[in-house]
Amino acid sequence: MVSSSSQLSAPGRSFKYLDLIMAVFVTVLIVSNIASSAKIVDLGFSLFGVPLAFDGGTLLFPISYVFGDILTEVYGFRASRRVIWTGFAALALASAVLFLLRLLPGEALWEDYAGSAAYDAILGGMSSGGIALASLAGYWVGEFSNSAVLSRLKVLMRGKLLWVRTIGSTLVGELLDSLIFVLIASIAGVFGWELFASLVVTNYLFKCSIEALMTPVTYLTVGRLKKAEGIDTYDRGVKLSPFGAGCVFF
Repeated sequence: MVSSSSQLSAPGRSFKYLDLIMAVFVTVLIVSNIASSAKIVDLGFSLFGVPLAFDGGTLLFPISYVFGDILTEVYGFRASRRVIWTGFAALALASAVLFLLRLLPGEALWEDYAGSAAYDAILGGMSSGGIALASLAGYWVGEFSNSAVLSRLKVLMRGKLLWVRTIGSTLVGELLDSLIFVLIASIAGVFGWELFASLVVTNYLFKCSIEALMTPVTYLTVGRLKKAEGIDTYDRGVKLSPFGAGCVFF
């Protein structure tokens, strides 16, 4: 059942669940980004003097990293790269649609009970480019870092200790994601600078905690997928770059 990454691109090779995983991954990504723009949650207490406040997307976004781990562990970096680029394109499209809606004039009755001000307040970050740019940049760097670290660790560890790879790669990917996301969103004026440290720390701790708690689910899913698909990919000799032949976009 052990495979090299090159076998994934063999003519006629297809998988039962790869498309389904991609669909759920993209859905989680888009919904979590809308939630990030919609609301900031305050748990009402602090950790080492830092208030534990986080954007709404923090509740769901970490699951995309779980899917990223599963994709890389089972199907390899090349398949994961294709899914990451698909998610990137879908998120960019969602942001463009919301931006276009923001420019179009509102209907009179809608303006009375909702209005452009409400639209801007809730979806302004994603429709004006603030959340969108922050999310795209953070997501791109974080997901590819997560996938590359897990892929390399799998080869070095000869497939042992999956939990070390999933949690270790998440610690790297989520750190970069959280820093870039909050930094760009703050520069764009979506979040106030007074929330910078709080959002970075809370986002990072919360996301990594979810990844750790999801470890049993990751183990179960990975095991069943490897058996169902008849594959366990090791990226030996694979260039771990976001760009390259073998994915749908590059």
